[in-house]
Amino acid sequence: MDGTALVLCGGSYAEVTGKTAHGLVRGTDRYRIVGVVDAPTAGRDAGEVLDGRPRGIPIFASLSEALAKLPAKPDFAVVGVATHGGHLTPEIKAVLLEAVERGLSIVNGLHEFAAEDLEIAAAAKRLGVSIIDVRNPGPKRGLHFWTGEVLALPTPRVAVLGTDCALGKRTTTRMLAEACRRSGVRAEWIATGQTGWLQGARFGIVLDALPNDFVTGELEHAIVSCAKELSPDVILIEGQSALRNPSGPCGSELILSAGAKGVVLQHAPARRFFEGFESQELVIPPIEEEIELLRLLGARTLALALNGRGMTAEGLEASRAGLERSLGIPVVLPLEEGVERLVPVLADFIARERAA
Repeated sequence: MDGTALVLCGGSYAEVTGKTAHGLVRGTDRYRIVGVVDAPTAGRDAGEVLDGRPRGIPIFASLSEALAKLPAKPDFAVVGVATHGGHLTPEIKAVLLEAVERGLSIVNGLHEFAAEDLEIAAAAKRLGVSIIDVRNPGPKRGLHFWTGEVLALPTPRVAVLGTDCALGKRTTTRMLAEACRRSGVRAEWIATGQTGWLQGARFGIVLDALPNDFVTGELEHAIVSCAKELSPDVILIEGQSALRNPSGPCGSELILSAGAKGVVLQHAPARRFFEGFESQELVIPPIEEEIELLRLLGARTLALALNGRGMTAEGLEASRAGLERSLGIPVVLPLEEGVERLVPVLADFIARERAA
């Protein structure tokens, strides 16, 4: 691990925009999370607020309170929210500056770089602490173009896609990898967003931080590198947004350019409109259409994973049962029951791909 970390949420931990914090609370191999800073939920356990499962991670009302109550100063302060447009809001800038002044290195996954804020950068330089902007792709000279090498790769790939953004695709991907390993299937996962990097994914990209010309090449490079270095039985690829989300259509790259022939599709039965576009009434297309579109692109939908936000336990179970009957594929509830049911499905997919 890189060290201990506080996660900064600015009042949004209990909201969808706190999804980076949610991922870190659920698990990370890069940092040991020692606390969350979020005034509205202060005094509670971060795991209990997230999904009712205490994880021994306290929530503090402020950075000052956290530093006063923790037994040791953390190494890092991590931005745990996704703001509109990925901007550093005045509130986030203020707490990052405070963190730097208190001697913490900062980790920022937003589109706007903390290192380009003159006040934060000057303070960090003066105090000798680091600024890590996760979405900074580095020099373009080091980026890769797509070559087609990935299409000849014998390692089966499964993409975890969704019918919308902010559904839990990353969480399901990570859970699938862990479930496979527990069952003896050597699985690795490719992160495609900043939270995956923060969770310690060994291979991956931050897709929306890359110039478009390099997205498929960097994705290919990550997959090929993973296959060559670790020789896994299967590679799972975290999806972003959705094929038909008009604010950021994404996903076909994982099939056409990454060669994923299998898909686990994440879906929220209670969500009618694309996230953030409810006022425009941008309707999420029917799940049956999405599965057919994936087939036309060249991938088979192996299973569904449901996000039950906004549903009762009874309603979610009824939706799962109905979808299994109508679609004829397994439907799992990752947060409620795990994803172990999908391990035999993936094992069968691996066997079929190797025999093809």
